Amino acid sequence: MSKAFTKESDAGDDDDELGALAPIPAGSKNYITPQGYQRLRDELFALIDTERPQIVDIVHWAASNGDRSENGDYLYGKKRLREIDRRIRFLTKRLEIAEVVDPTVHAGSEQVFFGATVTYVEDDGVERTVKIMGIDEANSAQGEVSWISPVARALLKARVGDEVALQTPGGVRLLEVLEVRYPEPGA
Repeated sequence: MSKAFTKESDAGDDDDELGALAPIPAGSKNYITPQGYQRLRDELFALIDTERPQIVDIVHWAASNGDRSENGDYLYGKKRLREIDRRIRFLTKRLEIAEVVDPTVHAGSEQVFFGATVTYVEDDGVERTVKIMGIDEANSAQGEVSWISPVARALLKARVGDEVALQTPGGVRLLEVLEVRYPEPGA
């Protein structure tokens, strides 16, 4: 049957994005750095103040052109509005439960806490550096890992010189903490 003759429901789309990111463990908080919180907040306000009003204007203009069934601007605009509204709901929920943690308070510490940049060596001699960040701000392409990731959980609370066990699908790996750094206050 042609897609033109089917009615697709938008009802199931409402919270798809909520499941796209790793869920916060039960009983835990949504830890985030001040910079990460500000980025999410800026994105939320850009959607509300700029992008959504622009799309509403396009949809209004397209709707005034008559037949909406074959009006690409109208159909795309409505779809984009749903995407924006879904993202606004997601960001609002995440910001409401966010627990802003400033990693600079641990500057000079040799123990691994949220916000630390940790250099470690694996038992096969491979040296890696990761920065432990919030769920909504970690970017693996930049060497950042979420605080709920297995490697971060293994490293948290360890000190320079400690060996920690990381459970992987291939078995247990030993990681030795070589260095722990935090951003300097005011940086």
